[in-house]
Parts: sequence; structure tokens; C-alpha cells
Amino acid sequence: MKEPASQEGGNKPARRFTPFLRTLIEVGFIIFLFYSNLLMGEFMPSGKGGANGLLWALKDIFTLPNFTIAVIAAYIGHFAFGYVRKKL
Repeated sequence: MKEPASQEGGNKPARRFTPFLRTLIEVGFIIFLFYSNLLMGEFMPSGKGGANGLLWALKDIFTLPNFTIAVIAAYIGHFAFGYVRKKL
């Protein structure tokens, strides 16, 4: 009987990248959620997105300070969820 693909010797290099890919996917998803939340905030009644349009809102939220905050928050979230994942 043939072993499942995950246990074959040919897939060992791919397993080495699994933690890196997990980190990349989780951090990317948290950054996506951060920016989508900022974009939704621009179109709330108190935001200027409704009056100025979508392109203005995108230019307003994609700034270096927002990106820095997003990356820092994403790594904090990644490590916090990793800690909770190991405790469960």
C-alpha cells in the first residue's frame, strides 16, 4: 500500500517552509482585516469617503504609518494566537 503524500520522502523540503507559510498567511490575513476595517470606517457617516469617493478613501488609508501599525498589530496577533493555540 502506498503511503499518503504527506509522509513520502519527497515532501520533506516543503514541510520546512510550513511555519513560514503559516506566518505569512496569518499576518497577511490580519493586515487585510486591518485595512478593510479602515476602509469601512471611511464610509461611516462620520467619515469623508462617501463625499470624496473610493479612490480618495484608498489613498487616505494606504499610508506608511497605517502600514506600520498594521504590520506590528499583525505580528502581535500572530504570536498571541500562536500562544493560545499551543495552550489548547
